[in-house]
Order: sequence, then structure tokens, then C-alpha cells
Amino acid sequence: MTFSTLWLSRGWKEGNRYREAMSGTVNSGRPAGGRTTGGRSGGATEAPATGHARPAAADATAPIAPAAQSVPTTAATITAATGTAAAAAALPATADRPSGGRRRRVDRRAAILGTAFTVFAREGYAQATLDVIAAEAQVAKHTIYNHFGDKQALLRASIAAEADSALAKNLAAVDRLRDLDSDVRTALEDVGYHLIQCFCDERGWALRRLLYAEINQFPDLLDIIQGRATNPVTEALADRLARLALAGRLRAGDPAAAAEQLAALLTGSLEGRTRFGTQAISDDEMRAVARAAVDTFLHAFGTRATDPI
Repeated sequence: MTFSTLWLSRGWKEGNRYREAMSGTVNSGRPAGGRTTGGRSGGATEAPATGHARPAAADATAPIAPAAQSVPTTAATITAATGTAAAAAALPATADRPSGGRRRRVDRRAAILGTAFTVFAREGYAQATLDVIAAEAQVAKHTIYNHFGDKQALLRASIAAEADSALAKNLAAVDRLRDLDSDVRTALEDVGYHLIQCFCDERGWALRRLLYAEINQFPDLLDIIQGRATNPVTEALADRLARLALAGRLRAGDPAAAAEQLAALLTGSLEGRTRFGTQAISDDEMRAVARAAVDTFLHAFGTRATDPI
């Protein structure tokens, strides 16, 4: 006997008992609390107080559908009983089948933020309009107001979202400095190269140019970028450098200062080399910048084993 057959059989029996109890019949089929009008147990019965006709008592041999209360009606039980999910799919969305409404709302918000940043970076804050942003994001203008309130709030939210994206990329680069047993110079050059790649990312340049253009009107934009990207990356790099110092691979000192100086050595020349991101530099040039930065850094923080020959 399969599980679904067993479930239906059990529901059949429980349904009989349920109907018998409701009709006042116990084994003999005699009514409880009323008199029989037809002289048989199958006749209609009258209620003792109201005189309304009561339903005929159930015949023990007649098939009765399973009682609705015997097993809860959920997607899981319907699927188990029928062996198919077709009936379960017809049920309305409940707690065990969460709707996609919230996810669609999150996706729509992300699309608006990404489009808004692109338009702000391209047009500048003053020239960018919510009409253009709504059209390029393929949403209604009132949807933007519902999510963000006004244009200034949208600017700040779009920059915060872009800073979060930059943070994730930079932390992935810093995380490459995990192996404390590898050659320190080689490891630092590898991390430096990947940090330079992040710095020269097209949207990274767009973020900095937008900041430079709007910082007089919105000085708090710098706090957003530093708080959500620059400072966490510097702290993560300082943590890796402190671990190398504890392992005797670097000279002991202030790891925060060391991280700031390494970051400055890696990125200090890039604005001029790339003309603020308007001119690409080659992969070989990025690696050369990383080597020169690490060489200078190790003159200050390296040990005998890492000092350049």
C-alpha cells in the first residue's frame, strides 16, 4: 500500500466516525435526542427543541468522503496524496510558499540605483533629471519617489550602492594576502596589482569624478565613500599587514599607517597616468606600478629577508 493510498483509507474511516458522531448515531444508527419520523433509522429526525428536520443518519455501508478536518489541507499534503504537485500549485501563496513580491521590489530598487548612478556620472547632478533616470531604468517616475523620496536622496543612495560594490571588489583583492608562508614581496605585488585594477575600474573612476564634481554642494558624499569603501579597505589591509608583522615577515609598527602608505604608493600616480580615468593604461604598466610601490614600501617596513638586494 502506497503512502497516498494509506492516507486516503485512513481519512475514509475517520470520515465515517465523524459523520456518525454528528448525526447522533453510535453503531445502531439510532438518533440521539430526537424522534424518527419515518419509523426507520434512515428517516429524517426532528430536533427536540426547534422542530427543524435533521439530516438523515449516515448509513454505515454508504461511502463517505474523508472529513475535511482529519488532515490539514496544505501543499505538502495534497502533493503527498496525489503524487503530483499540480494540485498544490493551485493553492494560494502562504507562509510555506513565499511570494516573489519583495524580491521584485529589491531588484527594482537595485536597477534604479544603478541607472541613477550612470546618469549622474554622465550628466552631472544638476543636468540629470528623474524623467531620464526613470526612462532608462524602465520604471515610472512615481516609483522613484516611492523608493527614495527626492533627487538628492537618490544621489546619495546611488553613491552608497556604488561604494558598496567597490568595497566588495577591493576586499577580494586584499584577501589574496592570506597565505603568510608565501614570499612577502611576491604576495604584496600581487595584491597591489589587483588593487590597482580596482582603482582603474571604469565605474571606480566614474565614482571619483562624480565626487570631485559635486563635493562642494554635497560634502557628505565624501563621508559616504570613505565610510563604506575607503576606510574598510584600509582596515582590512592593515589587518593583513599586522598579521605579517606578527609572523616576523614585516617590521613591527603601526599597521594602519603602513596600510595608508602602501595604498598611497599604489594609487598616487594613477590619476595622472590615466588622465582621471579617461585614458587606459596597460596591464604591464599596472604591474610595474605595483612593483615600484612594493619596493618602496619594503624599504620602510621590510625585514632583512624582504629588503631589496
